[in-house]
Amino acid sequence: MRRPSEDPRQAAERRTNSLAALAATLCLIVAGLYLVHRLRAEAALQDCVLSGRSGCMMAAR
Repeated sequence: MRRPSEDPRQAAERRTNSLAALAATLCLIVAGLYLVHRLRAEAALQDCVLSGRSGCMMAAR
């Protein structure tokens, strides 16, 4: 919805800024999920090694 006294350029700039913020937020979410996945895999590998098992690299995949 366009405000009566709003400049179309300002509206377009606000839309562009909102899309850039959304893209940055999505990138941060994807990076966070990747880090959680990697840390969980490393923790599982470390638990396997610390429990004295062998062949932990095969189990971690």
